[in-house]
Amino acid sequence: MGIEAFIVLGLIVGVLGVLITTRIPADAVLVAALTALLVVPVPGDSGWRLGILSPNQAIGGFANTGLATVAVLFVVVTGLRETGGIDWISARVLGRPASLRSGMVRMMAPVAGMSAFLNNTPVVALMIPAVADWCKRTRQSPSKLMIPLSYAAILGGTCSLIGTSTNLVVAGMLTDAIQGGLVARPLRMFDITWIGVPCVVVGLGFLLLMGPKLLPSRGSPASVLADPREYTLEMIVPEGSPLAGKTVEVAGLRNLPGCFLVEVEREGAVMAAVGPKTELASGDRLVFAGIVEAIKDLQAQRGLIPATDQVFKLDSPRYRRRLFEAVVSRTSPVAGRTIREARFRNAYDAVVIAVAREGERIKGKLGDIELHPGDTLLLEADPGFVDRHRNSRDFLLVSALEDSTPRRHTKAPLAIALLAGMVAAAAFGILDMLTAALVAGGLMVVTRCCSLTEARRNVDWSVLIVIGAAIGLGRALDNSGAATGIAGSLLGVVGQHPWLVLLAVYALTSLATEVITNNAAVALVFPVALRAAEGLDVSFMPFVIAIMIGGSASFATPLGYQTNLMVYGPGGYRFADFLRIGLPMNLVIGLVTVLLTPLVFPFA
Repeated sequence: MGIEAFIVLGLIVGVLGVLITTRIPADAVLVAALTALLVVPVPGDSGWRLGILSPNQAIGGFANTGLATVAVLFVVVTGLRETGGIDWISARVLGRPASLRSGMVRMMAPVAGMSAFLNNTPVVALMIPAVADWCKRTRQSPSKLMIPLSYAAILGGTCSLIGTSTNLVVAGMLTDAIQGGLVARPLRMFDITWIGVPCVVVGLGFLLLMGPKLLPSRGSPASVLADPREYTLEMIVPEGSPLAGKTVEVAGLRNLPGCFLVEVEREGAVMAAVGPKTELASGDRLVFAGIVEAIKDLQAQRGLIPATDQVFKLDSPRYRRRLFEAVVSRTSPVAGRTIREARFRNAYDAVVIAVAREGERIKGKLGDIELHPGDTLLLEADPGFVDRHRNSRDFLLVSALEDSTPRRHTKAPLAIALLAGMVAAAAFGILDMLTAALVAGGLMVVTRCCSLTEARRNVDWSVLIVIGAAIGLGRALDNSGAATGIAGSLLGVVGQHPWLVLLAVYALTSLATEVITNNAAVALVFPVALRAAEGLDVSFMPFVIAIMIGGSASFATPLGYQTNLMVYGPGGYRFADFLRIGLPMNLVIGLVTVLLTPLVFPFA
């Protein structure tokens, strides 16, 4: 290895060290490393030059189709969330399990199953908001479930040839080797299944057994429930609501995080002691008390509508509105008057949804509440409300709530149909994954499942930057000769025993996957393993399977697999969190693969 290889290795070690020991965001660290690769001086044929990578090579990762697919999927997910489709998926897949482990089972089993036949990136992209929503409702820490989500998708991808792009890369390289007369037959769809399924069973079992102990507990939704402002909110069960006929518990309105059902009014009679077995009926008026985040979630609840019909009289369509908080000033004309008397909608082109007053629970119907100076109002209005009234003497403070657009539940079936169409088009090879995602994302906007503004706002640029920069680092590892040098040195140590060489190939692939992209890792190890099999005069098939599993089974760092990067932020993780559970996971899956593969695909 030359000086360039040592510089790249040193830089990658530095990146890992910074990520492990500091809380500097991963996107900032990786972009800094990529920048260093552009300006570091290295010796050339005619003296010193700047940069191990050219600018085109450095930013090449940002043109990667996988990264582009992830970006477009954020738009698809936005359409699902804004229509309540995510809530439907969450309710059907996750439900309301009694414990963390039962929740893990309900999440991981379908995710692994879907990932066997779909690219695991869109599966994780679609499940992240569903899991985050489930964590809110059950008061679980997202950090207990986001890593298992990624790991389940990774394991599921090892169960068929189309489960992940890594398998397809290896299959393509094997086809080239066949054409060169080096290998006897191509990979069939379910060759890897014989090893992949046992890996899924053992891997998910390990997560269920050790996950609750090894995964951190941070970023719990319960931590946001300390907000002292308690709003009083009225909602109605409309005609045709799916909640009609269900008990409070079955409808998911019991033990709400940060909110509880105070009373139910039915035909003028008030039920103040609402039990879990109380059955809801069309026309019921439900009174809730809770913090703003919980009230915001209730506004998005399918089957409930605001008790005030004023929200349907505003000029702007509901899908263009947002929720705002405004504090009534002493000089406000609405102070000392009820909401109905103040004619709030006519005066401000906004509707009062709920009222909070110094932790006090306000009794009476919403329209009959007399407003006091200092009351905090939760309002529904068009996005221009904050600009119109930011400097108004009527309010001491006006602020918008993020992600507070009312859900468009009538379009939920359409959004889910678009998702199903995207999945089917990609699964049956009608369209490639990127094209299918582009079509689905475009239709989400065209059919108003989400607006263009919402689609732009919900793209997580930090995730995209991390993925693109990580691909650039992998290119530098390859271009500098560092990857080839490491591979040759490692295989030179293990000798001529097929089992040991197979172990070395798996370990090398797994190690390379942790520090560069999985596709780059298998591309680097494949030719080395092919020559090793030729030198031992044994079948190459066990090595092919080991490379495919090793290239996918990246658990110990967030850098090796893009689904790990995708859950890094939503789970509130630190780099060391992946090491704590990922290293033993790597060892378990590696052991299963190396012991089982030669029994199914003999060396002879």
